[in-house]
Amino acid sequence: MMGMFKIAKAWTRINPRYLPFADVATPNLPLGRLLRLSLFQVSVGMATSLLVGTLNRVMIVEMNIEAWIVALMVALPLVFAPFRALIGHKSDTHRSILGWRRVPYIWIGTWLQFGGLAIMPFALILLSGDTHWPIWFSYLGSTLAFLLVGAGMQTTQTAGLALATDLADEKNRPRVVAMMYVMLLVGMVFSGILFSVFLNPFSPMQLIRVIQGVAILTLLLNLFALWKQEARQPRNTSPAIPQPKFTQSWHEFIRKPHVRRFLVMLGLGTTAFSMQDIILEPYGGEILQLDVSATSFLTALIAFGSLLAFSLSARWLSRGHNAHRIAALGLLLGLIAFSMVIFSEPLGSPNLFRLGALLIGFSGGLFAVSTLTIAMSMEQDNMSGMVIGAWGAVTATCSGIGMSLGGGIRDLVGQLATSGAIGSALMSPAIGYSFVYHIEIYLLFITLIALGPLVAIRTSLGVSKIGKFGLADFPG
Repeated sequence: MMGMFKIAKAWTRINPRYLPFADVATPNLPLGRLLRLSLFQVSVGMATSLLVGTLNRVMIVEMNIEAWIVALMVALPLVFAPFRALIGHKSDTHRSILGWRRVPYIWIGTWLQFGGLAIMPFALILLSGDTHWPIWFSYLGSTLAFLLVGAGMQTTQTAGLALATDLADEKNRPRVVAMMYVMLLVGMVFSGILFSVFLNPFSPMQLIRVIQGVAILTLLLNLFALWKQEARQPRNTSPAIPQPKFTQSWHEFIRKPHVRRFLVMLGLGTTAFSMQDIILEPYGGEILQLDVSATSFLTALIAFGSLLAFSLSARWLSRGHNAHRIAALGLLLGLIAFSMVIFSEPLGSPNLFRLGALLIGFSGGLFAVSTLTIAMSMEQDNMSGMVIGAWGAVTATCSGIGMSLGGGIRDLVGQLATSGAIGSALMSPAIGYSFVYHIEIYLLFITLIALGPLVAIRTSLGVSKIGKFGLADFPG
């Protein structure tokens, strides 16, 4: 713990011009405290990288588990995604004599995440068939592990981002919450690199060590992040204060102009970018013959592409560009990215595949940063948890749907192709993957259609021209 304090203190001694988000610091909220708070996003990024990046490839390729089962398992953490708006609302209106609103939810989420990661290695052993227990018990154990991780991630992230919003003043609030989102990607990048190092060469025992290490690190990071962050305010959380109903607050939010179309567009685009999450690494392993270390590095490439997208979009938004047009650009670049991935198989080019993965992260990052900027403009007084929860609910739910569809369609079309049911010219294991990537391209076109009428809107949903806009201004 003392080592973490020393690291945080060392950051504060670096010249601010070398820290692109240093301008969010204020006397009441110094940079060291912000960096410490952002560690809960790092822990969520580690779990995301582990589940979406490493485990799905290991389960499909090394453990020979059918992709549709893996897709369901990896999508299970998103079962609780629709409840993010409710979690945010509950943390907004939490009543407690202790005077805390966000801390109880973050701490509960931390322990749920830790518990799921702690039992996950044993659940995977059962799922691999190395046991005398019945097969249904292995499914039950794996389901419980993934569900606990999912519930913990959704709860921790929603309440944590709301806490960051509470601590920042109104002027810096979007940039502070944005910095939290950037730290999520930083966690994904570094954990993806570390996983690729620790899993080379791959062994089941080494995988168990990595998962258990992530569980312990999650608990320590979140404890350090929360330490003395939220002040106790018993008067504001007194049980005697009336608590508004969730349905009332939700209807008030959803009645705002163009919100429904925006959420539909957000869901379609998120689904389009998410269908590849469950099959991208297996595609590299099965079709392009990349090892576990090489495919784990793809997660870092995608996250790095997102960070590059944030850098460019920050520059564009600071010049007054329409956030909806930036979202449209992300969708168009997504068409090119998925085309690169498709053509990497007939060309036998792993480098083209890696470039496609990087561009998927870049295009998805442009879409994410623009839609999050729009969402932050919808924020209402005392509803930061609701707004953040609504955006998270749509994106996380559609991510789960996209991943489940991606794995299921890959299995179905792949079996039809290899059996010769759809013609001898298509008897290749790559056909199942290619079919999914083509569907994603079609979904991107549909998302562009849904986005069209919103492009001209700048008053109710758009973002007005922003003055100073650095890395700290990324929406989150």
